[in-house]
Amino acid sequence: MNRTLRALSALLSYPTADLQQAVPELRDCLSREGIMTGRQRRALDSLLDEIARGDIYDLQERYVLLFDRTRSLSLHLFEHVHGESRDRGQAMIDLKAQYERSGLAMNAAELPDFLPLFLEYLSTLPAREACDMLGQPAHIFAALAERLRKRRSPYEAVFRTLIALAAAKPKQDDVSELLNAPDPDASDLAALDAAWEDAPVSFGSDATAGCKDGLIARVRSALRPAPDMPAATRNAPPRV
Repeated sequence: MNRTLRALSALLSYPTADLQQAVPELRDCLSREGIMTGRQRRALDSLLDEIARGDIYDLQERYVLLFDRTRSLSLHLFEHVHGESRDRGQAMIDLKAQYERSGLAMNAAELPDFLPLFLEYLSTLPAREACDMLGQPAHIFAALAERLRKRRSPYEAVFRTLIALAAAKPKQDDVSELLNAPDPDASDLAALDAAWEDAPVSFGSDATAGCKDGLIARVRSALRPAPDMPAATRNAPPRV
């Protein structure tokens, strides 16, 4: 299962020429473990084909529009759980500590709740433990899959696969709660601005509560590397 998780992590990463060249290797990894149905493989093949054959600048633009500009499609898991609440900072610290206990070191430009990194971490665990942990954010995967289905995006297949691998299936009430949140189109700039608008700055005894989490959100959005910058290295698990 570890190879499959690493392949899915790669598919959710920012498209690069290296990723395009790795498509045959990713296909082999997904096929070799044989843990997916034929239907799931065919759906993932559509995404793999698009990545392999697409214009790299078009692929990168689509990725940014979907996952960076659209808050309801964020690949940062705690965005959907904690939003800008004060709990988010501690959740980040706890998850990072969990990675470090398993020997997965992060670089300074990464946040621990970024889904590709989370999947890399799961790929280092025994299969049963990885499936159990996948079940915790399964409702997030289901909401993202539904939003991507509405947009006819082949990325939907990655989230359907994650749901299938998870030990616990998403509860419909939890999924519905997420789907009730605003989901603006990436071309609707006014709606996007409203979705990402910071809460008003307040001063006084309660001012500290939201400051830390607001800073986390702004730092997160500023850490996206320019398309022509090489990705920073980290002590990640071996290549798939």
